[in-house]
Amino acid sequence: MEPWAVREKNLDLEQLAWSESIFALSNGHIGLRGNLDEGEPHGLPGTYLNSFYELRPLPYAEAGYGFPESGQSIINVTNGKPIRLLVDDEPFDVRYGDLRCHDRVLDLRAGTLHRELEWASPAGDTVRVNSTRLVSFTHRAIAAICYEVEAVDETLRLIVQSELVANEQLPTTRADPRVEKALEAPLVSEEHLVTGNSGGLLVHQTRASGLRMAAAMDHIVECPGKVDVKTEAFPDWVRTTVACVLKPGEKLRIVKMVGYGWSSRRSLPALRDQVGAAITSARYAGWDGLCREQREYLDVFWDASDVQLDGDPEIQQAVRLALFHLLQSGARSENRSIPAKGLSGPGYDGHIFWDTEMFMLPALTYTHPDVVAHVLRWRQSTLDLARERAQTLGLNGAAFPWRTVRGQECSAYWPAGTAAFHNNAGIASAVVRYVNATGDLDFERDTGLELLVETARLWHSLGHHDRHGKFHIDGVTGPDEYTAVVNDNLYTNLMAQRNLVCAADAANRHPEKAAELDVSEEETKAWRVAAAAMHLPYDEELRVHQQHGGFTRLQEWDFENTPQEKYPLLLNFPYFDIYRKKVIKQPDLVLALHWCGDSFTFEEKQRNFVHYEQFTVRDSSLSACTLSVLAAEVGYLKLAHDYLAEAALVDLHNLAGNTGDGLHVAALAGSWLALVCGFGGMRDHGGELSFAPRLPEHLERMEFSLLWRGLRIRLEVRPTEVTYSLRNGSHDSTLSIHHHGELVTITSGQPTVMQIPPLPQNRPPVHQPHGRAPVKRAPR
Repeated sequence: MEPWAVREKNLDLEQLAWSESIFALSNGHIGLRGNLDEGEPHGLPGTYLNSFYELRPLPYAEAGYGFPESGQSIINVTNGKPIRLLVDDEPFDVRYGDLRCHDRVLDLRAGTLHRELEWASPAGDTVRVNSTRLVSFTHRAIAAICYEVEAVDETLRLIVQSELVANEQLPTTRADPRVEKALEAPLVSEEHLVTGNSGGLLVHQTRASGLRMAAAMDHIVECPGKVDVKTEAFPDWVRTTVACVLKPGEKLRIVKMVGYGWSSRRSLPALRDQVGAAITSARYAGWDGLCREQREYLDVFWDASDVQLDGDPEIQQAVRLALFHLLQSGARSENRSIPAKGLSGPGYDGHIFWDTEMFMLPALTYTHPDVVAHVLRWRQSTLDLARERAQTLGLNGAAFPWRTVRGQECSAYWPAGTAAFHNNAGIASAVVRYVNATGDLDFERDTGLELLVETARLWHSLGHHDRHGKFHIDGVTGPDEYTAVVNDNLYTNLMAQRNLVCAADAANRHPEKAAELDVSEEETKAWRVAAAAMHLPYDEELRVHQQHGGFTRLQEWDFENTPQEKYPLLLNFPYFDIYRKKVIKQPDLVLALHWCGDSFTFEEKQRNFVHYEQFTVRDSSLSACTLSVLAAEVGYLKLAHDYLAEAALVDLHNLAGNTGDGLHVAALAGSWLALVCGFGGMRDHGGELSFAPRLPEHLERMEFSLLWRGLRIRLEVRPTEVTYSLRNGSHDSTLSIHHHGELVTITSGQPTVMQIPPLPQNRPPVHQPHGRAPVKRAPR
């Protein structure tokens, strides 16, 4: 448990896919899985470009009107990682010879993956290898590797083969052979070139989606004696070969620069020149320059974003890893979105879900807001596709897809896909949150307003007024995919209600832009009327809100007789049985208590939390962080700590058993939410910033920062008091916040210390379904 690194002291070949995800490097544009330099053995090879995809068939047993006709899958693009070593003609392979030591470390401050090893070939020849890999935050198109080989005991003849490889063979992972076939060798060669003695270039185009990509490499070679370098190119691979002889103690050093670019519009010469320029720029910076810029970039990020914990070193390491991977997933996405797995693996086909706006973007809004603006501008760029989808469904406005890469709906299962309209309100919520946090009214006018208007139009056409004037939204699926196609899902209704009001308010602030969008006064009035009349189902007898209309009357799932090996339920029971029972995959209503918390009293939150906790089985990795936030708010701090650990360690401990397919980036972002919104009690309801910090007994101190309208506010939380301070701004800058309901004004240069009130007493007991309680946290 190192505070700023994740280290692997021994190589476990059975866990390669898992470690490849943990050690993945990305900048939001390029993603490299943490494969070994020599390429083999591997769990799952992977090199990805954000939003670079191939079309594939969507199989249906029975087709239906409006079903998506094809899907989209992110594909493994040209691999620039391989550097193969031969020692006196014996290939270096960790499965053969004697691997005397092997150490890999992901350095969270340097932004590099470093590897050290010593290996003796079957013939007894010994070498030490040191390699360091990075994907540059400052050079968007560049990945680089510094590879050093040292002869240990005797003079050795070395051959190093550095490659670009397209259409590399992947393990079979798909049950449907039609999909597997569509994604087999998806790249068609257009050009292959040798560039000097030490570099080459490949240009490919996808067979069906028509996207073009280019990959180039070049090398800087340093060797004490004679060295021979040559490059050869073929349609699907380029290889640069370096040959030399090393005496004991001498080192061969190769710096490999790899450049990537892709486009759906630019010509082959334009892409060729783009990656060529990127390589030239990287060579000009040099390896030391790339490392220095990487560290400087991360120094700025950590200064603004780090969460410091005293009392739980394992969570300290985990939350920093989470923030690092969140940054990697979106830092240079630049008008593209962030997939659920980031660029760490092919899980979920590389699709973008509602997770992005409701889990990743909140953390980024207060730490790296520029990324949020880019993601939302990408949503705006797909509005025509969303409007077309809404028309297909017989609705007004825009219906954004449940899962997608480019912007078209890719979910072949409509009850969990098309019916999950709440993702549209999530996009609107992200707009409002970003504008509140940054004060960027230009963004609201040019980008946010259009998103708010088109989603508001969707809700107004999707819902209806009953004979009593109440507004209902029927036939939808909320965040809990175990209760599909229901009426008046509380989370959906509350989020839609806010969407309608915020759209009307934004239209009033920008009347000229609203006129361009044909927004009339009558339309905004209708939105406000619908919002005011929104039906929020409530059980008067139990005194709790209903997750959806009629939820509290459903038959309870038989938890006592459901063995642990039958979880997750969706893999072991038919959906029809799950849908008609009182069982929750992820805490749907509890999510509403967080994001729409000002619609509930404290007592209502506590009763709702306790009630729904007993039916939530957490078959989704998004569950734990939300439960942690609300458990902390309503007084169950130990339970909140347990759930925090589950969210933060989901990938480090491979809790879901599928980290090998890629990281759970939204759940990792959720660990930040659990700390800042849970133990920090941060809320921004109505554009007003408030905090209600409290620590569980094992945490002695927590310190974190967030950005709010150009000011960086910092909190240092201890068991009985919290210190608020401003880290930037002029000497007379002030910021008004609420501390446990009390209005406080913070002044630059003058920290404000506030006492933390005691927890409310007489809390009702809380229980989880049989066998589904979180692991009790006992910090080491």
